[in-house]
Amino acid sequence: QVQLVESGGGLVQAGGSLRLSCAASGRPFSTYTMGWFRQAPGKEREFAAAITRSGGSKDYADSVKGRFTVSRDNAKNTVYLQMSSLKPEDTAVYYCAASLRGWGAPRRSGEYNYWGQGTQVTVSS
Repeated sequence: QVQLVESGGGLVQAGGSLRLSCAASGRPFSTYTMGWFRQAPGKEREFAAAITRSGGSKDYADSVKGRFTVSRDNAKNTVYLQMSSLKPEDTAVYYCAASLRGWGAPRRSGEYNYWGQGTQVTVSS
């Protein structure tokens, strides 16, 4: 079992920045790929970013590419999502997720085995 706890969400003005953190416990952290997803009110959950087990490969949704950066610290069992140049359309609940898949950085939510409870990010215009 893996437990994931997100933090760092909040209210920020458009153009501002936030850094989300996701602390993991349970299974050794370096054995799973990590992803960030988000869900806006009335919309389906969507992929935002993912990072492979070593951190050597990352993937981003087009909507966040160039503004968000995903990283991980395997010694601290934590994955981060640095969000910059935030826009009102980035408002959503952000979830981190862990995948036991041994390769790549999957975009499909079905590839992820464990999920955090989510943290709210609200960007005001």
